Amino acid sequence: MRSLSPIQLIFVVLGALFVSSDAIASNEVWALTAFKEAIYEDPNLVLSNWDALDADPCSWAGISCSPARDRILTLNLSSSSLRGFLAPELGLLSSLEKLILHKNNFLGTIPKEIGMLKSLKVLDMGSNQLSGPIPQEIGDLSSATKIHLQSNGLTGSVPVEFGNLVNLVDLRLDRNKLQGTIPGNSNFQLVMNGMNVSDSSANGFCRTSQLKRADFSFNFFVGGTPACLKFLRRSSFQGNCFQDKNSKQRSNQQCAGTSPANSLPVANPERQHFGNVSRHLQASNKPGWLLSLEIVIGIAAGFLLLFAILTAVRRCKDQPRVVIPWKKAASMTDQKILYIDSELVMDVVRWSRQELEVACEDFSNIIGSSTDSLVYKGIVKDGPEIAVISLCVKEENWVGYLELSFQREVADLARLNHENIGKLLGYCRENSPFSRMLVFDYASNGTLNEHLHYGERCHLSWIRRMKIIIGIARGLRYLHTEIRPSFTISELNSSAVYLTEDFSPKLVDFENWKTILARSKKTSGQIGNVCCNFSDSVQARQLDIQGNTFSFGVLLLEIISGRPPYCKDRGYLVDWAKEYLEQPEVISHVADPELRHFRYDDLKVLCEVVKLCIHPEPSKRPSMHAVCNMMESRINTSITSELKDSPLAWAELAISS
Repeated sequence: MRSLSPIQLIFVVLGALFVSSDAIASNEVWALTAFKEAIYEDPNLVLSNWDALDADPCSWAGISCSPARDRILTLNLSSSSLRGFLAPELGLLSSLEKLILHKNNFLGTIPKEIGMLKSLKVLDMGSNQLSGPIPQEIGDLSSATKIHLQSNGLTGSVPVEFGNLVNLVDLRLDRNKLQGTIPGNSNFQLVMNGMNVSDSSANGFCRTSQLKRADFSFNFFVGGTPACLKFLRRSSFQGNCFQDKNSKQRSNQQCAGTSPANSLPVANPERQHFGNVSRHLQASNKPGWLLSLEIVIGIAAGFLLLFAILTAVRRCKDQPRVVIPWKKAASMTDQKILYIDSELVMDVVRWSRQELEVACEDFSNIIGSSTDSLVYKGIVKDGPEIAVISLCVKEENWVGYLELSFQREVADLARLNHENIGKLLGYCRENSPFSRMLVFDYASNGTLNEHLHYGERCHLSWIRRMKIIIGIARGLRYLHTEIRPSFTISELNSSAVYLTEDFSPKLVDFENWKTILARSKKTSGQIGNVCCNFSDSVQARQLDIQGNTFSFGVLLLEIISGRPPYCKDRGYLVDWAKEYLEQPEVISHVADPELRHFRYDDLKVLCEVVKLCIHPEPSKRPSMHAVCNMMESRINTSITSELKDSPLAWAELAISS
């Protein structure tokens, strides 16, 4: 975890000096915003009202303040399903008394800056996915009465500094991967040449006189139970590697490599010196052949260790490096490197930049562009035609949570498999040169938007429009109801609908990257210039099904009328169409005037669907399953039915063929 720089500390001190007594210090608002930035998944939208532009965070979810609303006393977000990292800026909440993040999905290490919270009484980070050692700075929480760190993946030994927690009453460290001895020996004794050297001063937990409840079970502790903790229940120490026949302990195989000799912490340098002297004197009495054997074994072990280190370094170099996900440090050397598990995309085809460069003719075949991305057409040798979406982002702005968002987007798109959904064929992720690309199956007829507003609309006959509408509805039904978790299109409009050679629609979600890339442009700001109010894009889409339904209603109007959703002369399409939708006798005015023929019964059904989909109350909008069934049962897209209705359909058939 990175520490606060001297410059940042100066700003913090100045902020504390000049802040008014009736307002939260600006550095604390910034600390909360940084905390939110490090969270990349908020499925329940718990942090949706955390707005960095609001200088008073006392109304934010999970925040409790003092009666004068000038100090933040509690941050409680337990059981919120949050996923992300713990920002070190939490250490700036100087008045915080309770930090409760129990039962979430926080990753990474516990920031040592937590030790700056001198007023903290309750620290609860249990039931998360935290890893790494417990920072010794936790021992600086002199006011702490309750510390819960259970059910994580914490490693290393328990800091001896826990003995400084003189007010500690309740401690839980169970169900981690902690090793070493439990600090708390009231007598530390070494033997040197038959002479006893002792220190009777208490250390570790033997100094925490207020401790009433503690749980060290299901770790890998060795040695024995400190005498001063004998008052605890026997179950508080089970599932470890103690040589204790009276309690349930791990097997010898599980405890291999966790012997007390390897784990015993050094109490102070003088004792270490006495131990070294003792070992030296004992070694001098050994026979020569035994010393030679030990030397040979030591050399062999050294070679094995060197080989293991080189192998580990080689493997680490092969893993993708991702910087810690909140802000860029002042320089690359200041960054904490984190290896993020790539299992999310392990089953998705990874393309090399060179492969895509060859397929897309040195990236010269551009078929679309925006401020956020470029779209290339490519042809793979002995393979399909492809569309390659290259994200326009600078490497210095690509921080860790963006990489996580990219991986999640790839994994989310890869699970989609439906004839009316654009198929993701793979992705490209390279750092030299920096590249983040998505590879889709190519739809040769361009977008629906191009055909409706920039081409000859007569090519979109009534039959074709009905097939396109029902195809879109089926695709949305699949996304909303047939897969779990559900998926929604971030911006459902005619530009998100691609048409194949036979005018079959395929929904492709490119616009989601506008939100993600907007983040990247904000990440290099200074204190106070923080990106705010961005919920996790993938999870937000899953909760926006009603929004998709409304957009589908607007898209229906656009398809049957040929008019854009908004134009200067007529305003919004929905407002223009309302007077016709409410009066059946003039409903035919909604139909595109360029259509040579349309079926009134079909138009009537579609207008009913539009009215349902654009209902002002989202909860009263129908599901896409109901909409799809309604249209499939009442709209006949067969050519035979059209020919029976009107002789003009013969001409339309000729156009459609």
